Amino acid sequence: MNKSIKSTRELTKMALLAALLCVSAYITIPIGEAPLTLQTLLINLIAIILTPTEGFLTVLVYVIIGAVGIPVFSGGQGGLGKLFGPTGGYIFAFLAAAPAMAFSKKYFAAACGKFIKNKTTAEIVGYTVNAVIIGMVIVYAVGTVYMKLMLGRGWGEVLMMAVVPFIPLDIVKCAAAAVIGVPLRKSLNRMK
Repeated sequence: MNKSIKSTRELTKMALLAALLCVSAYITIPIGEAPLTLQTLLINLIAIILTPTEGFLTVLVYVIIGAVGIPVFSGGQGGLGKLFGPTGGYIFAFLAAAPAMAFSKKYFAAACGKFIKNKTTAEIVGYTVNAVIIGMVIVYAVGTVYMKLMLGRGWGEVLMMAVVPFIPLDIVKCAAAAVIGVPLRKSLNRMK
């Protein structure tokens, strides 16, 4: 395959996923300091579909777009005030979570493949587990520490505000991303 065609295809995937990440922030349910959005579902899709470098660059484009003031962060906000506000740590965490999950996804899929005969099912289960163990831990850890520092509240209060209420739906979003992402990645990879 021509290298420029492959580069164009990869850049197009990255641009589409960055655009979808921007849109996902508008689907928001306010819950205290940290709103519930579809951003984590998109971060998981980015990790499933792209390489670690492509995933990092895609999220970086999103962060830069928001940092310059374009309203692409949760609640239709943009600017440095959002990045350096109480929930900014979650946005910064996406920069680490997407490439980390993109790197580790094959290992989780291979481990699940030892127990699950169907390759697609093994990938879906593996990618879901990868998103929960790697992605959610990175996002929650960075976001929670950042929020604690910004708000000056105790660990228990921050965990109850920004982690505990989100765990069940974040697990569902991890599974949904795997169910959507595995066949989508396969379809995109078959395109010549």
